[in-house]
Parts: sequence; C-alpha cells; structure tokens
Amino acid sequence: MSAPVLSTQYNPDDPQTQARAAHNRGLRDALYARVAEAALGGHEKSRERHTSRGKLLPRERVERLLDPGSPFLEIGQLAAGDMYEGEVPGAGMISTSSTAAARTCRIRTRSFPTATISGASSSTRRICRRSASRRSPA
Repeated sequence: MSAPVLSTQYNPDDPQTQARAAHNRGLRDALYARVAEAALGGHEKSRERHTSRGKLLPRERVERLLDPGSPFLEIGQLAAGDMYEGEVPGAGMISTSSTAAARTCRIRTRSFPTATISGASSSTRRICRRSASRRSPA
C-alpha cells in the first residue's frame, strides 16, 4: 500500500510568487535590522558613558553569566519598540533563556544605557510598583 501523490499548484517561476517572496525577504531584512539595532543597547553616547565608568554593558554581563557556547535566546528585544519614539528597545530590559552553571535558567537584567533614555519606561514603572508592594512594613 502506498500513499497517494499530492499535487501542487505552487510555481516558483510565477511573477506573483516571486513578488511575494521578495516582499517577505524585505520584511525579514527589516526585522533583522531592528533586532540588530536593539542589540546595540542604546545610543553610542550612552554606551560610551556606561563603559567609561568601568561598567559592562548589559549583554556583556549576561554573556559572562552563561556557560561557554550556550545559546543566547533573547526574548522580547523589540518590546516597546514603537513607544517613546523608538528610543527604548526591549523596554529597557534584557530577558533570555539559556544555560548557566549547567542549569537551564531565565535571566533578566536592566539595560540602563537604554532605559535612561526615556526615564519613564513602562518596565521601570512596573518594577517600581512590584518593589513597593513587596516591601515589608517597618
């Protein structure tokens, strides 16, 4: 008993197919460019000020925590990308799922060179509310 052969109407030489493929490649390239820009972690001036104080950039801190060769899967690097005139990629946060000390873990860190651009990012307000609600009364 053999499975039936499925036919297709897909034609890679069709102009409409080629136009759709070109459009999708353009969308992919735009996405890659936005992700690469977000990975920079803010403006050059902010990054320079941060490193001139002897501090590591947030992604450098995370990479040092991870096991050598473990993947760095960043989650939400384009969050809040359309808020604050596009100045706060990832809402000023870096979230990743990876391996550290041979254990799978989630890591979150603040991206201060990025977060300080707005000073009022949605994630900053959310973190302040959480911190205030977890404090025990004196």
